[in-house]
Amino acid sequence: MLKMKKNILKITAVLGLTTVLLNSCGPNENAPLVYFPDMYFPVAYDPLMKAQDAYSDHENEIPAFVKNNGATGLSPVEGSVAQNKDGVFEESKLPKTPDEYNAGYDASKAITASPLNPTNAAKDIERGKMLFDRTCSACHGTGGDGQGPIVQSGAYSGVPNYADREITVGSVHYVLTNGRNAMGSYAGQLNAGDRWRVAMYVINTFKKSAAPAPAATAATTETTETKK
Repeated sequence: MLKMKKNILKITAVLGLTTVLLNSCGPNENAPLVYFPDMYFPVAYDPLMKAQDAYSDHENEIPAFVKNNGATGLSPVEGSVAQNKDGVFEESKLPKTPDEYNAGYDASKAITASPLNPTNAAKDIERGKMLFDRTCSACHGTGGDGQGPIVQSGAYSGVPNYADREITVGSVHYVLTNGRNAMGSYAGQLNAGDRWRVAMYVINTFKKSAAPAPAATAATTETTETKK
């Protein structure tokens, strides 16, 4: 008799545990009890929209969001990620139509020197090489011949050889910022100043005859001023 009671208790315990487990695996919308709603109802914020909790009508009242009219897309914290620390980028100049893009690209070809401080040209080009090798060489190749490992694998084609292109530091920067043909914008991978540094490296290394000599120009100016 005692043994039968023990068996009944075991069976009851197993059935009870099974019921709990089955109920806990039910549909999300019918969850009977949620201890951590932020994890149970993940929120994908639209940076331009007001943030709301997915499980209530209560608007997010985080002070930074409220100050930004509820939008979650905030500027980087000072001292963290400086997207334009060199002060060489204006959001208003981004093309908004195909005509604006084409006009901007044509105009960029007339730019033969970057707006960065010419006395730092050597360091800027050195950093440009590092960024090019990490970000661009997979397609363009370390030799700028358009034969990077992705192209050689057959996964992608049509990458031009810089030596065959009529480009300037301005046009390379423009394409890095806005993209062109099959190449997308790299503004998300390289900040404003670094896009100029990569462009400087490309021109200095792969189109050397067309590259300006900002450091020499600066030195000439200094000499002229000294003579005055």
